[in-house]
Amino acid sequence: MIRKITLLFAGAVLGATSMIALTAGLSLPGAANAAGASTYQQLGIFGDIFERVRSQYVTEPQDDKLIEAAINGMLSSLDPHSSYLNPKDFADMRVQTRGEFGGLGIEVTMEDELVKVVSPIDDTPAARAGVLAGDKIAKIDGEAVRGLTLAQAVEKMRGPVNTPIVLSIAREGADKLIDITIVRDVIKVQAVKSRVEGDDVGYLKVTSFTEQTYDNLEAAIKKIRQKIGEDKIKGYVLDLRLNPGGLLDQAVSVSDTFLDRGEIVSTRGRNASETIRYSARPGDLTDGKPLIVLVNGGSASASEIVAGALQDHKRATILGTRSFGKGSVQTIIPLGANGALRLTTALYYTPSGRSIQAKGIEPDIKVDQPLPDDLKGKIEARGESGLRGHITGAEEDDQGSGSTAYVPPDPKDDIQLNYALDLIRGVKMSAAFPPDASKALPN
Repeated sequence: MIRKITLLFAGAVLGATSMIALTAGLSLPGAANAAGASTYQQLGIFGDIFERVRSQYVTEPQDDKLIEAAINGMLSSLDPHSSYLNPKDFADMRVQTRGEFGGLGIEVTMEDELVKVVSPIDDTPAARAGVLAGDKIAKIDGEAVRGLTLAQAVEKMRGPVNTPIVLSIAREGADKLIDITIVRDVIKVQAVKSRVEGDDVGYLKVTSFTEQTYDNLEAAIKKIRQKIGEDKIKGYVLDLRLNPGGLLDQAVSVSDTFLDRGEIVSTRGRNASETIRYSARPGDLTDGKPLIVLVNGGSASASEIVAGALQDHKRATILGTRSFGKGSVQTIIPLGANGALRLTTALYYTPSGRSIQAKGIEPDIKVDQPLPDDLKGKIEARGESGLRGHITGAEEDDQGSGSTAYVPPDPKDDIQLNYALDLIRGVKMSAAFPPDASKALPN
């Protein structure tokens, strides 16, 4: 059988982040029925209005902007995730899915209208050039950063590999700006961060599902096993909180990391013939060690695929609060030099046949993470069910999907993480941990 590779978005709207998924074997629906005369009449009305606007609007509009807005208006009337990607947006999306780009290798935020370096990434051009955590970038190639958004500043710092860039940095203790010349290189975004908790639990945080995720996860597990020793590992925590999703094939691979067999997820389109099922292969990289998965309102799409698969197969206990509830998949249809169309073409289902669309993954153990006083009223619970025009989920309920999406920066204050660690170490007990394997789905 010839398998067609189709690029898909599984895009929940979390701030400015969209989720992307890649699946194999999904063919687009057959040609639609021919449009009737009334449809062409309506198109004629659109043409008349377009001409009126471009000829009589108070200021001369740009034709391409009008058409792009009209296209997006049509697509946004379908659901919150279908949209048109102009050539620049399409190029940015492809960079996001690759998980690598030409850049400097720094994690940044905005502070006092300057770009603040949170941390230089090890063994990257910025680290080698001497950029330090806490540095504030005041100028980029001589252009002041003040007045730019963080996204605009980041875009200026990215560029072709082997091209130079000069950062003018304000550093604590220095009486004037420090100019640092850096030559851009290929930067691979670390999709998985890991550490050893205490000396007996492996912590795995998947930040996004890019082309790098499975390889990063495999390396992280290997590193933890070597550091702790296989006989001393009591279990693992897989942290999917604040993870907006990503590539579907990577969600399948991450799920497969902890499963020996069984279905992981299925996608179902308009026609029954378009149903695709993804199954696990033999081999659990953690050798069946106890596993707890952390989720919250920032866990969406690919994150929910992983949580749903591990929950249905009773391989892991899900802990935290209800996830975002993004259960649809968007096909990316390239339009040549004109960008691409992002169109919802399928819904996905967990191995037991559950739709999480506008419902989310309900944790086995609900543990709330209170907001600090300075964030109360600033962070609201969000979910798919709260998006205008969302596709109604088969299991959607009055409770709605989503929950507060907050994780404390200091692990000592992380109630959800520490609850999981106490369960793995036997300090706390719960009927939901470890999960009852006798209730797992038949394979």
